[in-house]
Amino acid sequence: MENRITKLFNIEHPIIQAGMIWNSGWRLASAASNAGGLGLLGAGSMYPEILREHIVKCKKATDKPFGVNVPMLYPDIEKIIDIIIEEGVKIVFTSAGNPKTFTSKLKENGITVVHVVSSVKFALKAQEAGVDAIVAEGFEAGGHNGREETTTFTLIPMVKEQLKVPLIAAGGIATGRGMLAAMVLGADGVQVGSRFVASEEASSHRAFKQMVVDAKEGDTQLTLKELAPVRMLKNKFFESVVQLYTTNPTKEDLIKHLGRARAKRGMFEGDLEEGELEIGQIAGLIHDIKPAAEILKDMVLEFEIAKKEVANF
Repeated sequence: MENRITKLFNIEHPIIQAGMIWNSGWRLASAASNAGGLGLLGAGSMYPEILREHIVKCKKATDKPFGVNVPMLYPDIEKIIDIIIEEGVKIVFTSAGNPKTFTSKLKENGITVVHVVSSVKFALKAQEAGVDAIVAEGFEAGGHNGREETTTFTLIPMVKEQLKVPLIAAGGIATGRGMLAAMVLGADGVQVGSRFVASEEASSHRAFKQMVVDAKEGDTQLTLKELAPVRMLKNKFFESVVQLYTTNPTKEDLIKHLGRARAKRGMFEGDLEEGELEIGQIAGLIHDIKPAAEILKDMVLEFEIAKKEVANF
């Protein structure tokens, strides 16, 4: 399949493996890229020099394009950007911040820049900042999410209506049928997170992966909107947050209760009770843990089958 996204990234399939914290290390990113998609390293959970190690290992593990996702709300952002440039990474996805901050600097160094948004307003701001493509992420997505609560099915056509640069859909997409639906709505490609969490190569803890596989409809919920809205699996920690809200907590109360390294504790270290377990609503449709290459292959096959079925309507 060839379209604006495959041409932009020089990849075979318009499928991007999301750069998720504590999940997207060099093994997952290289596996996704080797399978014909675009793999992303999740810089949000890496100190600068750890990111450099992952970039170096990824370059050794694949000769295909790969990129780095950079959430701009994390510390050491300047160092991270400098390392990306020094190591010759050619694709950067920015998120959780103003796209004007680094887009010009990255593009001056020959880097293709994509920005993640959750609304039409911010999609247009990103386009004005000069990004090469935009990821529009719906309310269904896991991890840190937009405050607008606009679903993917609604967001994609609204963004498409006003956008000129290529559009990538994200949030609630884990299958070929979901990919086809997003592209019918106007997306040029898809970014997939939760499905790749349940992959052999994801750097997250096996216990967390299994909890994702075991999840059913309604097992995730968006919370902590006063801080940075995050969708997570319901566990002991989540229930403690729900209980805290009954006391009308201040922002400071929520910050204290969240504490430090809660996401690492849950997703990377496997504390399924007290950890923050970030995942999307689509977890209810994920039933196994398998290699990233198989996940990508299955998505492409199902996409082609679904496309033929739709053509017969």
